[in-house]
Amino acid sequence: MFLKTFRRYYRANFTPKIFEIFQTRGYDFEKFRRDAVAGLTVAVVSMPLAMALSIASGVTPAQGMYTAIVAGFFIALLGGSRYQIGGPTSAFVVVILNVMNTYGYDGLAMTMIVAGLTLIIAGYLKLGTYIKYIPYPVVVGFTAGIGLLLISTQIKDLLGYEIGALPPEFLDKWLLYFNNFDKITVGAVFITLLSFASIFYLRHRYPKIPAFLGCVVVATLMVWIFGLNVSTIGNRFGGLPRFLPAPHLPDFDLGIFLKVIPSGLTIAFLTSVESLLSATVVDGMSGDNHNPNAEIIGEGAANIVCMMFTGVPATGAIARTATNFKAKAFSPVAGMMQSVWLLLFMLVFAPAAKYIPLACLSTVLILIGWNMLSFDKVYKLLRGPRGDRYTLLATVLLTILVDLNTAISVGFIMASVIFMHRMSREIEIANDDSVIKEHGKGRDIDDILHAQGVMSLRLSGPLFFGGAAQVSGFFNKIHEPPKVLILRMGYVPVVDATGANIIVEFVKKLKKYDTKIIFSNLKVQPRRVLHDALKQDNLIKNISTASTFENALKMTKRYLRTLPSDKIEKAVDF
Repeated sequence: MFLKTFRRYYRANFTPKIFEIFQTRGYDFEKFRRDAVAGLTVAVVSMPLAMALSIASGVTPAQGMYTAIVAGFFIALLGGSRYQIGGPTSAFVVVILNVMNTYGYDGLAMTMIVAGLTLIIAGYLKLGTYIKYIPYPVVVGFTAGIGLLLISTQIKDLLGYEIGALPPEFLDKWLLYFNNFDKITVGAVFITLLSFASIFYLRHRYPKIPAFLGCVVVATLMVWIFGLNVSTIGNRFGGLPRFLPAPHLPDFDLGIFLKVIPSGLTIAFLTSVESLLSATVVDGMSGDNHNPNAEIIGEGAANIVCMMFTGVPATGAIARTATNFKAKAFSPVAGMMQSVWLLLFMLVFAPAAKYIPLACLSTVLILIGWNMLSFDKVYKLLRGPRGDRYTLLATVLLTILVDLNTAISVGFIMASVIFMHRMSREIEIANDDSVIKEHGKGRDIDDILHAQGVMSLRLSGPLFFGGAAQVSGFFNKIHEPPKVLILRMGYVPVVDATGANIIVEFVKKLKKYDTKIIFSNLKVQPRRVLHDALKQDNLIKNISTASTFENALKMTKRYLRTLPSDKIEKAVDF
């Protein structure tokens, strides 16, 4: 019985999507043909991006291809999304570059182990469900900040600057660029202009042709035919190998491992955010539903396996995933076939890759960075509420001037504090004089509420620590304890420990004067929390509950009839 229950629980929460598709929808040759064609379409888009992003990250273009092949295969095989396509993405560029510059690839490998294990543990703890609660201004802010950082790293190859290594700081890079205009290479500028022209021409005239791939083909042919003296993959990295390397584990260094834990956690966070955002977007397009916990488990396992093939961190990519769906993919097999096609491309086209100019790949990355800036989203947030505006600006500035960890942490804290402030302003508590207007005087409600020492208070909004001072202050202003207090809670959706404690202290105060307290219209969560809090202080017997306000009034009438006439007097001060 236990094993059956566990299997059902595991299937519901952690089973990869590919098994669900095979079991519920079956699989045949026609469906495989659809997946193979979609995989080929995505592979054509993925190849130039994999090489460009790997170069921007401080590793070789071959490692970018290894990542797209290995990580892409296992993300599709083990993930929880039907159409997800995984590989290197621009979100990781800054983090990878910093780790590579400081610790080399062994440090990056240990970073990927940290990220992979974190994602697997988070998945089995079912934390994937909570990623959706990351504030929107924070997501837009760090994405825009990463876009700016990505652009700043590509200017050197874009314009062919003949300068040494770039400084790590954002502002120092731009100062170096502005102070060395005389070191720009004409050949690189020509390739850059040709690349931009090719991309825009293909997008507008032949939208079905992958513009980035077309740009790479045109620029590579120009370098090969005319022998242009520009930086290429060949003279910078020595070209591409024709097959995957043998898997192996890196040498473990505990000191480096401990130092890269923050970077690993950052990569895990970015992986979960981008992959689940990508899965959510394609769900909206397809009507399918992804499994968030299975997805991040698959992402974690794929990154660990990818590390064994000297790859870089990978995650689901929105553009490639959307391309996969539009190419009529049927199942996750399409993502696996993308990896097969990329491996075939390496076998066939590796010799030609040495002629690909770096200025062309930088052009591709500049456009990716530009898209990451999301000017329409930034503009709307800047025109929106002041708190969202400040959160966005703080996240962007901290991303480019400090680091991504600080930006995400501060942005999340700012958004949370601003949210709590907004919610505290939604809390309302007042004497319920409007009841007479609502119900009319025909039922002698006026006599019940006022002449006989009965008070009705209406609470609205979440009763939580953010509004504790406001509620507590109101209660402290009540100087004449009533004989009956009706607390109308129908508009209180949630009560936390602080809110419950305020109610408990108020009940204790009224208990000294034998005040009858009636809660009306309690919702499920406030009822449970208040019951537990009052029970701990043995105050349950002093409390009555009514399903409606009318029932609370009836209970009040009955209670007042039981009191001796001399008890129904004007109340004394607290």
